[in-house]
Amino acid sequence: MTKREKLWQKAKNSPENLTFDEFETLLTQNGWEFSRQKGSHRLWYSPNGQPLPIQPRKDGKAKLYQIQQFFEYQEVEEE
Repeated sequence: MTKREKLWQKAKNSPENLTFDEFETLLTQNGWEFSRQKGSHRLWYSPNGQPLPIQPRKDGKAKLYQIQQFFEYQEVEEE
């Protein structure tokens, strides 16, 4: 299993343990592009132009609802 596959499985199986840096790596690996940052808010765009604003939790982890949004957008992208 590659690092990319391991990260995907971690995000799917235990998203509450995904760090913000790992989440950004996951976005990059799936073709998402970083657009801009204002304060802690970062704006990413999917390959089809779908925006996804994200921000880290205070403990450095990714927010669960943002990871879920990412997977929803990925399903739409793959259709």
